[in-house]
Amino acid sequence: MPRPAYTGEQIRQAEAPLLKAGEGDRLMRRAAGQLAAVCRRVLRLGGGTVYGRRVAVLTGPGNNGGDALFAAADLARRGAAVTLLHTIGTPHADGLAAAVSAGCRRVDIAQAPSHLGAADLVIDGIFGTGAKPQLPEDLVRLIRVWQASSARAEGQITVAVDVPTGIDASTGRRAQAAVQADWTVTFGGLKTGLFTGAGARASGRVVLAPIGLDFSDTVPDAWVYKRSDVREIVKAPTGEDHKYTRGVVGICAGSADYPGAAVLCTSAAVAAGAGMVRITGDERLRSAVTSHVPEAVAADGRVQVWAVGPGSPSEDRMAAAFVSGEPVIADAGALDHLPDRLPAGSIITPHAGELERLLTARGHSVQRSQIEQDQLYWARTAARELDVVVLLKGHRTVVAEPDGTVHLPPAGSANLATAGSGDVLTGVLAALLAERAAAKGRLEPGVTAVTAAAAVLLHGRAGKSATHASGLPRAVEQAVLKARAR
Repeated sequence: MPRPAYTGEQIRQAEAPLLKAGEGDRLMRRAAGQLAAVCRRVLRLGGGTVYGRRVAVLTGPGNNGGDALFAAADLARRGAAVTLLHTIGTPHADGLAAAVSAGCRRVDIAQAPSHLGAADLVIDGIFGTGAKPQLPEDLVRLIRVWQASSARAEGQITVAVDVPTGIDASTGRRAQAAVQADWTVTFGGLKTGLFTGAGARASGRVVLAPIGLDFSDTVPDAWVYKRSDVREIVKAPTGEDHKYTRGVVGICAGSADYPGAAVLCTSAAVAAGAGMVRITGDERLRSAVTSHVPEAVAADGRVQVWAVGPGSPSEDRMAAAFVSGEPVIADAGALDHLPDRLPAGSIITPHAGELERLLTARGHSVQRSQIEQDQLYWARTAARELDVVVLLKGHRTVVAEPDGTVHLPPAGSANLATAGSGDVLTGVLAALLAERAAAKGRLEPGVTAVTAAAAVLLHGRAGKSATHASGLPRAVEQAVLKARAR
């Protein structure tokens, strides 16, 4: 199931009682031990060893640098050739003493580029959870020169301590530069900023290192999903199910110019396991859909969730779905015609450009590029102001509830960056939501948001097996069957 993630401030609050009780040294030693274990594991990948390997350790002030220094001492005792490169502030005294005693060599920061370039492993221990996003200019230059250098050792691996330097632990925002890590060892609890925006791109593989923090009274800031979580959310039908208990989807999609959107959306809903799919539109559009999806029903009747907007359907068709009282998935064309309030359990699914239009119409001065750079903030803003769950599409999709809780599925395949892919996602989400509506009746925002995350996971998995949107519904069906076979 999804794992909780926290802001930097929440992590600091969880640490505070232990620090007050004099447990700071124990916390640091435990964190450093787990950091060192990951570094040893990384160096041994592919049959390598720790002995004789070149390790460069970038350190800064405070506990993050201390964690790196104690880990450096561990590696040096195991035969690694460890170079210490202190970048800013005063190094952690005990950590520095331990590292030097273990044989680590201190090098002037002016020599950093050559040592960083030659290292098999670089440990980024400059700034951690408490750091502000802006970095000193000399540090910005160092990071840029090192990570852009063509002279870097072949196969060099970077491990970030807690959070890559230059990344905001709470938001994922990036400073003028940021360390691009291959691995991030984060302590105590997952940080939201490691899984969204620039933070998700900079963190590489994230390893959680528990250090004994208590979050029992802390409400998570976010929920982070793994690809395997879809197996816990997508349910297989039972022998007692029938088409109505599996959910009835209504499709309000497509037009004379974009009939394919209705075909893709309907095909995806069927592939994702909807009990029944009803379609609206004129006779020509309905014929186009039923010729591709013969089980689609062209007659009016019961609907439990509406998928509205793909392919520019008419305003009259969309209005009829909006006033039905059933939950709505508002996508594409529907986003420019939203009523003042959507039915309970509804969700909107904009990309950054569509969200720009929505927010601008409500008085915000924001551009698409700003939304893309800070998806977390703008998805939360839209969810709060519109009082609806928001699925903000992008390389890393963000699902936000009106209360500010966010759900962060992993990035999907680049194959999904194609026309019609969003229509398929809308159909998948409609099928999953209709099944939840059939089982639960009224859909609460949390249920809608978790279901949306599951749809993103299925869509992402399907994207690995298709090169274009018309191939996605078949791949969705295979992804659903695989998820059910647990």
